[in-house]
Amino acid sequence: MPWCEVADFRTLISAQALAALDAERVRLFDCRFDLQDPTAGAAQFQAGHIPNAIHLDLERDLAGPVTPGRTGRHPLPEREAFARLLRSHGVDEHTQIVAYDGSGGLFAARLWWMVRWAGHTRAAVLDGGYQAWLECREGATASGHEEVDDAASASGSGATATPPTSVSMQAMREHAGAWTLLDARAADRFRGENETLDPIAGHIPGALNAPFQDNLAADGRFRSRAALRTHFEQVLANRGGARTVCYCGSGVSAAHTILAFVHAGLEEPALYPGSWSEWITDPANPIET
Repeated sequence: MPWCEVADFRTLISAQALAALDAERVRLFDCRFDLQDPTAGAAQFQAGHIPNAIHLDLERDLAGPVTPGRTGRHPLPEREAFARLLRSHGVDEHTQIVAYDGSGGLFAARLWWMVRWAGHTRAAVLDGGYQAWLECREGATASGHEEVDDAASASGSGATATPPTSVSMQAMREHAGAWTLLDARAADRFRGENETLDPIAGHIPGALNAPFQDNLAADGRFRSRAALRTHFEQVLANRGGARTVCYCGSGVSAAHTILAFVHAGLEEPALYPGSWSEWITDPANPIET
């Protein structure tokens, strides 16, 4: 298949579209990780990965130092340090970054958000992740050609060049009552019934639950733009024009929901990077179950 003339994917990219890109213009980052077993992602990468991909570890590369009692589990690193990391892997202003994982884009979306936060616009998540790539390769071998999925390969996809915004815990205290807070964790964790990662269960008072899993179809790929738009319009019904802020346990799955918003062509929510794991470090912060 001929190389694409221009690589400018800003939300999702299909495996077929990725296969058509000029490898010299792309930096592939493998973001596979397991919150229950932090060594699993690197092991999976060693066992097999997309050619020329570089593995980035959530805790080593996509998070800064954790200060017990003060930060969440995955605080953002210093912005310029992260920008230097990208440059060390050959990223420049013309590079198309593609992130993938094996978890429906959960960890890849964290990189997508951070790349844009660092000032780079050409960043996309591989829709369907590593499994979609394997299926694409098998299909190409069997049929001798590849079909491009327009739904996940259109450049731009509603994203803008405006860097994403984040809010601090102090801002959350001051404005949470006026903002629409979306908690991207599973419903049982939101309700405080099943907390396996943090020492205190519950959610920030007034938050709405929008589990990141609802962004995905049964095959592990993102739902269509129209379906995502309808979903979020229903979640935000009757909330007026209040600013939307996404959070989760540690600022990871919230980025997945932000990606879904942007891909659907909706206004991009802000991210509370510290999320629940930072919120509960201050006993004065209210908790709701």
